[in-house]
Amino acid sequence: MSTLVKSITLEEFLELPETKPASEYIDGKISQKPMPQGEHSLLQVEICEAINRTAKPQKIALAFPELRCVFDGAAIVPDIAVFRWERIPRQASGRIANRFQTHPDWAIEILSPDQSQAKVLRNLLHCSQNGTELGWLIFPEEASILSIFPNQRVEMLTGADSLPILSNIDLSLTVEQVFSWLTL
Repeated sequence: MSTLVKSITLEEFLELPETKPASEYIDGKISQKPMPQGEHSLLQVEICEAINRTAKPQKIALAFPELRCVFDGAAIVPDIAVFRWERIPRQASGRIANRFQTHPDWAIEILSPDQSQAKVLRNLLHCSQNGTELGWLIFPEEASILSIFPNQRVEMLTGADSLPILSNIDLSLTVEQVFSWLTL
């Protein structure tokens, strides 16, 4: 016996009530993100703080946790979405917009236990195909970070490898430094 699944448009998806954790829409499919756990939450906070401590005072960029980005037929919620200062959507008054109808400049995902690597990678590749300059897929269990560059070039980094950072952000990090934040 097969189950019929009604297809839904992006516009219909955006009219649905928000879920906790967030749901995403890509390739015509809705999926709900897993509830973040300890390592995931701590990495998310530390990475946002490191980026914002460096980039926000100089108005270079701003890192947002769990921000819905709607672009090119998809609605995704990267664990961290970094936007260059001049690309942050604003209202006419200059106040930040609530809806971000554009791709992030840097998208960061932290793989949670039982989360599909393929789904998360598909989201990051969608970002890369649509203007995102840099992506990270963080693998806490392996202490490694997959970096995604324009033209979908990828590089796996571990240990003392220096991490690529969005240009003009004066931040230097290694994979080891990122994972050291997990030790209290």
